[in-house]
Amino acid sequence: MTRFTLPDLATIVAERATASPEASWTAKLMAAGPERVAKKFGEEAVEAVIAAVQGDKAALTAEAADVLFHLLVLLQVSGVALDDVMSELERRTGESGLAEKAARRSK
Repeated sequence: MTRFTLPDLATIVAERATASPEASWTAKLMAAGPERVAKKFGEEAVEAVIAAVQGDKAALTAEAADVLFHLLVLLQVSGVALDDVMSELERRTGESGLAEKAARRSK
């Protein structure tokens, strides 16, 4: 059985971005502009945090799915490829998280 992946979802988001806003939530959200997409992403992130703090695994699972989806919509509307994000994550795996965070603060 083939597992559904984040790149699979990114492909779906890219396809739906070109659909009619009357027929696709993704297209409708993107038509509202990056600010609206960013706001929706933030709302979903807050809902995920609340579910985590409450210890509600089912809600956290659902909200995490919303976060990932809306992050990919945000990347799409902003012209940032998931491959670029993955490359940045891969680059970071070569150093400790503490060292990477310290390097960002010194910039």
